[in-house]
Amino acid sequence: MFPRNLTAFRFGAPPRAHVREILEALANYRVREPGPMEFAASGFVSPYGRTDDRLGICHENVLGFVYQVRARDLKASALNEEIAKRVEKIAQDEGRNVGGRERKAIREDVLNELLPRAMVTVSNTTGWIDLDNGWVVVDTRTRRRAEDVLSELRSALGSFPAVRLSPEESPRLLMTHWLNTLELPQGITLGDEAELRDPATAAGALVRVRRQDLDTDEIREHLRCGKQCFAVGLTVDDRMSLVLSEDLSMRSVRATDVVLDQAITEHESVDAEIDSRFALAVLEVRALFDRLSTLFRIPRPEVV
Repeated sequence: MFPRNLTAFRFGAPPRAHVREILEALANYRVREPGPMEFAASGFVSPYGRTDDRLGICHENVLGFVYQVRARDLKASALNEEIAKRVEKIAQDEGRNVGGRERKAIREDVLNELLPRAMVTVSNTTGWIDLDNGWVVVDTRTRRRAEDVLSELRSALGSFPAVRLSPEESPRLLMTHWLNTLELPQGITLGDEAELRDPATAAGALVRVRRQDLDTDEIREHLRCGKQCFAVGLTVDDRMSLVLSEDLSMRSVRATDVVLDQAITEHESVDAEIDSRFALAVLEVRALFDRLSTLFRIPRPEVV
């Protein structure tokens, strides 16, 4: 359950005092199959496998979960092709054009016929809630999916005042400073990837580099011309490598060999191995967030 991507939210007062109370709330939000006329259904499944009833994995006061979306795979191209066939048939058989209202009715008829027969695809998103430290962590690089997960948690828990990160130190300016001066905090080193943009306009000049030394005159020339760093590859404390974006989401997250060597051990069962890997992921990501919270001054909402 070690994440490949990280999108985080913060909260003050925990939604429940203990993980078992959250598990009880999630029990009413198990995933189900979408109905014949539904495009998708979502909910939670077990981290331990398809046949397991447990909806969470626990380490201390941290609850890991798996959010699942079951969606009918009805491609727009197939839908539009069938509509076009029917419109063409009416034009040929009756010698008239099909108006907008009739075309809309045809679309509804086609949708009603094709949707129940469409295959159901499954996608999983893992994450966890750290009750003691006020973090919701979602393994996705897509803000929309992270918000979907948070919305499902809010539905299950009644309310959940988790919010986006609000750093007091601008990540973009600080990352630009790191690239420009090579003055990085102790324990943090540059990777080989960066995204530089002209911040003046949304469609401004964009430069992406990968597998390239970032300590070069070429990079500094881009910065001298006004571009800023919107994402940069970093290695933190020789334990985690990642690409950090200006919104503090992270992609290409990898544990280094220092961490992976700790995970190489024999376990009594598959469940024990899952528990062990989850505990390791929680500890490493928590340490990572502690560093980022200090660097970018990310406050935790006040506990009222």
